[in-house]
Amino acid sequence: MQRKRHHQGKKKGGNKPPQQKQDGIRLNKYIANSGVCSRREADMYISIGQVAVNGKVINEMGYRVKPGDEVRFDGRRINPEPKAFVLLNKPKGVATTTSESKGLTVMDIIASATQSQVKPFGRLGRNATGLLLFTNDEDFRQKFSKKGISRLFHIELDKNLKAEHLEKIRAGLLVDGKEIHTEEVSYVENAPKKEIGLKIKHTGNSVIRTIFDHLGYNVVRVDCVQLGPLTKKDLPRGRYRHLSPKELELFEML
Repeated sequence: MQRKRHHQGKKKGGNKPPQQKQDGIRLNKYIANSGVCSRREADMYISIGQVAVNGKVINEMGYRVKPGDEVRFDGRRINPEPKAFVLLNKPKGVATTTSESKGLTVMDIIASATQSQVKPFGRLGRNATGLLLFTNDEDFRQKFSKKGISRLFHIELDKNLKAEHLEKIRAGLLVDGKEIHTEEVSYVENAPKKEIGLKIKHTGNSVIRTIFDHLGYNVVRVDCVQLGPLTKKDLPRGRYRHLSPKELELFEML
């Protein structure tokens, strides 16, 4: 009879893994996988109330984290996968949105860059080119979604930009009841006056077409040449690289 109970116990234990998978991952393992500390240390931090899930402090040792839950350790959001920052020099004719099924997307280009589930921060139109940043760091995304990141664009128009229109852009425009302000705007040196340098804090680039459509110009080419402290130096079109610790420090200072 004792053997029978023993076998039943093992059988019962053998049925647990599928249930564990459905129920998520133990909180202490989630914390350990994020690189914060060991599982044993995680248990201690949980017991003293330094861990919160979805805004609620958790003291329960067996608590399980479900997909989509937000876990914070000592007030800082943590993720069980390594934080990754990938910079792509996007080529023309590639979609930024991950939902577009037709043609190549930026996610196809950086597919082998990292195993972390990164997403593009901001957008570039299919025919736009230049710098595009990918990350899985939600704190970074939230911070810069609110305050913005300066992006410098090299823009080519279908005709020369009039000086009076350059000054209007510089002063700020009111388009469809919305104010549009740029940080800098100027003619590109040693180039025709249809080539413009424009620095602006926006996550998308549709605002560029909005500006020039309003003034009667067609945008022929858009190239993001600088993203915050990042430039295209040593990054050919269609190639990507990971950000260095020094570059991440520069973002921390913004």
